[in-house]
Amino acid sequence: MSRGWTSKLLAELAEPGPPLCVGYSGGADSSSLLHALAMSDKVRRRGLRALHVDHGLDPASADWAAAARRFCAGLDLSCDVVQVRVDREQGQGLEAAAREARYRAFATRLAEGEWLLLAQHRDDQAETVLLKLLRGAGPDALRGMRRQRPLGRGLLLRPLLDVSGRLLRDYAHEHALPVQPDPSNQDLRLSRNYLRHAIMPQLQTHWPHAVDSILHAARWCGEAADALEPAITANLQALQEAGDASLAGPAWLALAPALRVPVLHEWLRRQGLPAPSTAQREQLERQIGALPGRLPQVRWSGAVVHVWRQRLWATPPVRSVPAGWSCPWHGEDVQLPDGSRYRLDSGSTTLPPLELRLRQGGERIQLAGETMHRELRDLFQQGGLPPWRRQSCPLVHENGQLIAVGDRWMSARGLELFQAHGGRPHWRPASAIDSDAGLG
Repeated sequence: MSRGWTSKLLAELAEPGPPLCVGYSGGADSSSLLHALAMSDKVRRRGLRALHVDHGLDPASADWAAAARRFCAGLDLSCDVVQVRVDREQGQGLEAAAREARYRAFATRLAEGEWLLLAQHRDDQAETVLLKLLRGAGPDALRGMRRQRPLGRGLLLRPLLDVSGRLLRDYAHEHALPVQPDPSNQDLRLSRNYLRHAIMPQLQTHWPHAVDSILHAARWCGEAADALEPAITANLQALQEAGDASLAGPAWLALAPALRVPVLHEWLRRQGLPAPSTAQREQLERQIGALPGRLPQVRWSGAVVHVWRQRLWATPPVRSVPAGWSCPWHGEDVQLPDGSRYRLDSGSTTLPPLELRLRQGGERIQLAGETMHRELRDLFQQGGLPPWRRQSCPLVHENGQLIAVGDRWMSARGLELFQAHGGRPHWRPASAIDSDAGLG
């Protein structure tokens, strides 16, 4: 019964190569994938383990994690259980927020060069394509989930996209695998569940080959997107500012619609941000000619695009910054309250005791080579720091004295101190790319 798909799977993965890690939920699909791989001595020799993400959304989630450990112990495999916090305050639905947390965990737990295997199958792929279609997506998104892509320090693979869900369930039944049902999979308020339980059965009753047809169309969309890719890349390079990833608004608006939309989507994708709906994109187009002094922005689930100085700037939804925030700093990589990161680019973590603070108002600094103190407000305006980044700009203090502002302005003491440790501060804006959210 299972010989076909398992033979193909092992032919692909039993050869010597990087170690493998299976994203294991406890459901029939991932249980079948993990079990089939564990039955191969060749796979075991290259290294095999499981990674279970506990979203903490169900009272039984700790029991599911314990069951995952037991199942893996029975296969003589290690199981890394990661507890995550699902952030529901970023303007996303529960499905998207849980997915973002899950992929962030995957990305951070992968070892160098390790392959993460996920058990999404051809029925999942058909659902994904239909969901994208219902959201008005273009050709690239309508190709569905990619078979492989970089993730964290390793590689994500979906080796079962040609295998039906029925075959995986049959395998789990045939081998009496303990399957942990997730009650949320029956919640028809969630879009994918509604499509899976209420729509797909009716489609397949009337059109028995519906899944085949959907996937055939997805392949055509992928080929069309690939044909456009050189033009998209060339236009994006011409429109994008290398230093800050902003996009030239009027020049983007002047592109033909067939290029304008995919260029925007690719620009967002590279920053780990989701694409807008058609209505949101059209609203963004109307804001390009905003009068000087206005700071329009367009928001959608998981992203904010600002229009400033006739350029587009994309960020994840802004996190609230606690008043009076501060933290000790010795040069190490620190995540700031808004999600941005700050570090000494030399990698040194042996700076004398310093303190990071955020702007409260009225701060002044005497820059290296100058005799007068300057207000941060003036520095920000003259230096072109985008307004939405000013409140979250890290301020470095030594014994209460301001010695550095972000990674652009330093006092003589700050310059001397950082040079003595072989580097300069580096401030990286908040980006969803760190969590690998939104990438199929």
